[in-house]
Amino acid sequence: MKDKKVLDVCCGPKSMWFDKKDDRVLFLDKRRETHKMSRKSGNRVVVIDPDEIGDFTDIKYDDNTFTLIVFDPPHIPQETQSGNLCNTYGNLSGDWKGMLKKGFKECFRVLKTNGILIFKWNECRIPIKEILLLCDEKPLFGHISGKQMNTHWVTFMKE
Repeated sequence: MKDKKVLDVCCGPKSMWFDKKDDRVLFLDKRRETHKMSRKSGNRVVVIDPDEIGDFTDIKYDDNTFTLIVFDPPHIPQETQSGNLCNTYGNLSGDWKGMLKKGFKECFRVLKTNGILIFKWNECRIPIKEILLLCDEKPLFGHISGKQMNTHWVTFMKE
């Protein structure tokens, strides 16, 4: 953990990272799994291998520890983890609104003052405006991207 300034609280397969072993980043996820997937374009193996197993609603670090936090939670409400998307990125189940609200609170707790939180959300099922209501902090700015313009990147700064 020493010298880690960046925390990815639900890293999954680290698909957004240029360097999946970046020494500056602590990769956290609640699962360590490997999935073999069959697709029309060919077979693929997805590996979820965080540095630490942990839950973004209960981060085991002191207050004000990280300079930058990446929060890219699962975005598909589904009671069981099944299918390629859920196997890759996880799923939302149970009281998922309460879970995401706790996740935002925990991220801001371990974020240093003037630190940055990057939140990523794909609104294929749930609009971003509903998700941002679960966060007590005010976002600075955001950007919509992706082929269907469904992925939102939102930037927060801890005051």
